[in-house]
Amino acid sequence: MGRYVMALDQGTTSSRAILFDRAGTIVAVDQHEFPQHFPQPGWVEHDPIELWESQLRAARGALRAAGATGRDIAAIGITNQRETALVWDRSSGQPVHRAIVWQSRQTAPICEALRARGLEQEVRARTGLVIDAYFSGTKIRFILDAVEGLQQRAERGELAFGTVDSWLIHRLTRGRVHATEYSNASRTLLYNIHTRAWDELLLEALRIPRAMLPEVRDTSGCFGVADAEWFGAEIPIAGVAGDQQAALFGQRCAEPGKAKNTYGTGCFLLMNTGSEAPVSRTGLVTTIAWGIGGRVDYALEGSVFVAGAAVQWLRDGLGLLERAGDSEAAARSVEDTGGVYLVPAFVGLGAPYWDERARGTIVGITRGTTRAHLIRATLESIAYQTRDIVECVQRDASLTLDTLRVDGGACRNDFLMQFQADVLGVPVERPAVLEVTALGAAGLAGLGAGFWREMSEIGAAAGERTVFEPDLCAERRESLYAGWKRAVERSRGWAGA
Repeated sequence: MGRYVMALDQGTTSSRAILFDRAGTIVAVDQHEFPQHFPQPGWVEHDPIELWESQLRAARGALRAAGATGRDIAAIGITNQRETALVWDRSSGQPVHRAIVWQSRQTAPICEALRARGLEQEVRARTGLVIDAYFSGTKIRFILDAVEGLQQRAERGELAFGTVDSWLIHRLTRGRVHATEYSNASRTLLYNIHTRAWDELLLEALRIPRAMLPEVRDTSGCFGVADAEWFGAEIPIAGVAGDQQAALFGQRCAEPGKAKNTYGTGCFLLMNTGSEAPVSRTGLVTTIAWGIGGRVDYALEGSVFVAGAAVQWLRDGLGLLERAGDSEAAARSVEDTGGVYLVPAFVGLGAPYWDERARGTIVGITRGTTRAHLIRATLESIAYQTRDIVECVQRDASLTLDTLRVDGGACRNDFLMQFQADVLGVPVERPAVLEVTALGAAGLAGLGAGFWREMSEIGAAAGERTVFEPDLCAERRESLYAGWKRAVERSRGWAGA
């Protein structure tokens, strides 16, 4: 048994690898960004080879940083951007199209056609999801239509589809394994979360051949071995989960009613609902949290498409920031936003609105509006979007959250976390170790490989927490939130106007 577990954390803008020791302590980290491709407004794509190569560099870099070799690694855990869709040639392993990213809205017309056929209720009942370009199934249809002859090749069994986890497993095992697990499968718009099988009605509706799809396995368990070529020794791949479910696991939200919010490129709030798969009445989705030992746990989820990405836009698109971390000081330099609201609907709005035609909007600008006001309004938009989701979770689950556990890169921003507590009116808890997504993947792999025997042995996520207590009167909180709701209405349906 090796000394460490390696988590491969393949995200929307970068690939990371983190080594954890037996105490759940981070030993080494390496990270590499990769290019984003925007072929048309609202379209977002990745080069699958760039994804793989950046992840491989990160893994090798983490080993070097720890002075370790492949023989020191007991298991690999994978966590990934979830709904991003890839299609590749089974025999050569070469992609046939760029990956279509979860953020991309290029399949909106396909979604409109499905809704026009009256399939919305069937999709909701079978998958727990709504018909939206966010999910993977319509992306497969787009790829098969984009290149002449792909439909026929897919029907002959020559092509494979996968979310990013399947792609990494395929590459790590040198094509020997084509598999995924419950949490990623449940995000495809093709998987029946109740029967736990690929759904023939939905496959037929999108004309997707069953032969393209990966085998669905337990979230913690054997997915094959990484070839010795990559790290000098064979390493078992023993745990895989979509990034938000991995964060839920890493935050120890293993009991019904426990909830976390991750602040990354997007913003994702999940609440564990145990063996129950509740139907949301408010615009959330029902998803599979994980499957371990034959038991499946479900979760309610609200997805915000643009959170930290809005700060990146301030930096890279507008040049208002030199570094994303500078946003906190800028926000604190003004007392408030001066009445400015920014709605970062750059790729439409996710839950609870599900408005593909919404677009980014700034309202309330006056001659006195400054750079600092825009930066503060951008940070506040992340907190407002989270409140939108919290209100839905509370109505669907008939409970009131007493605290919100948080993680992700943007929660390092103390201003944002304090404003989040203020606008929610409940404490926000931030763990000392923020890498809970990678820790969740490592935990699933370590349990699957026998490196750990039970979850309580994985110690880092349960360490000290910083608590942000709300410090805003109810009247002011509700006034600010009402302004946000007005701004959202200005952004909705803009692309169709």
